[in-house]
Amino acid sequence: MLNDYHICMYYYHFYVYLLCIFVTFSDPFHKMITYSSAHFCAPVLSLLSLYKNQLTFIQTSLEMNKKKSFNKKVVFLYKIRKVYTIMEKLKLPKEYHSELSLHDTQVAIKTVKDFFQSMLSARLNLQRVSAPLFVDPTSGLNDNLNGVERPVAFDILNDKDHTGEIVQSLAKWKRFALKKYGFNVEEGLYTDMNAIRRDEETDNIHSIFVDQWDWEKVIRKEDRNLDYLKETVRQVYKILRKTEKFLSIQYDYIEEILPHDIFFITTQELEDMFPEYTPKEREYYITKAKGAVCIMKIGDKLASGEPHDGRAPDYDDWELNADILVYYPVLDIALELSSMGIRVDENSLKSQLEKAGCTDRAKLPFQKAILNKELPYTIGGGIGQSRICMFFLRKAHIGEVQSSLWPLETEKACAENGIQLL
Repeated sequence: MLNDYHICMYYYHFYVYLLCIFVTFSDPFHKMITYSSAHFCAPVLSLLSLYKNQLTFIQTSLEMNKKKSFNKKVVFLYKIRKVYTIMEKLKLPKEYHSELSLHDTQVAIKTVKDFFQSMLSARLNLQRVSAPLFVDPTSGLNDNLNGVERPVAFDILNDKDHTGEIVQSLAKWKRFALKKYGFNVEEGLYTDMNAIRRDEETDNIHSIFVDQWDWEKVIRKEDRNLDYLKETVRQVYKILRKTEKFLSIQYDYIEEILPHDIFFITTQELEDMFPEYTPKEREYYITKAKGAVCIMKIGDKLASGEPHDGRAPDYDDWELNADILVYYPVLDIALELSSMGIRVDENSLKSQLEKAGCTDRAKLPFQKAILNKELPYTIGGGIGQSRICMFFLRKAHIGEVQSSLWPLETEKACAENGIQLL
């Protein structure tokens, strides 16, 4: 007999299909309570076919969002790439050892952060401000990321009217703050953003704890173009190069590896260049070839019918955003250091909400303010603090520059391979 709350996976042609069976309700993602998992092969479909009169099969989240209600249980068929175990994702460079002791690493982390943020503030004309650790989920201010990550929420003992929700980023809050604090055109803010992303798949460069500099700047409407975006990317990249130069003077083992200029390419150009590869594989090949790359126009569907990567529809304009990636020889990977973009205006927000199948968000306070032209036009982004410390200090694992929780297998493997987690 089928369970009301059940999830199963089966391998087929190197893909994994995720089947979720839900009871009848209008918002299945937010009301699924528990699940169990197991690996199955093709016979699962034969089993499910016995229940075809009770089930509705859906293949995309967009289809699910468009459904107002369901008269049957729902089978959500979600195709993703091969699922890797923790140890398959963890990279252990041969003969790796940290050039710095744990004590000296802590000193170096402060050196990197102090130098970089002072340069960032001066170059982009940003004022440091205090930022929230949590927000009210009904405000629409939390970052939905790719739309499926679950934020950490909690109740409040002496405030029954509100639920707290740990921020996943401050992408939306910053724009709201620029208006509230009275910033003018070409002025901006930056803040230390600490977040918990409990659904993050941890590896050498991913942690459930996220620390980054979140920054946002007021611009004119006529600045909403690729030229302005590229010039801002160049300014951020110059700061990265100056930081590397500074650290190479402070520490003998650090050599300058960043190229003089960053290479610009759109996601469609990248797909045309490497049509047979996955988006992550494309990023690796272009970044290894160029050293430092700015990949633009992320979020919308490409000619292949698939987006390069997911982006929430209500902060970046998908035609005016970018990721900064550098080649990292310690791990032989393309390492993303920053994600940024010119934010949605009233027109692009409406269009992207429709494309994402979540027009209901237009009723939330933040999104409504954009549609009513009540918030300033802005550009902004996030720069990973642990990521840049890891890169500049030539560490093999992000846990060497931040304190977090790791699977026991990760802790054991790192200890056996010269990787000292904080």
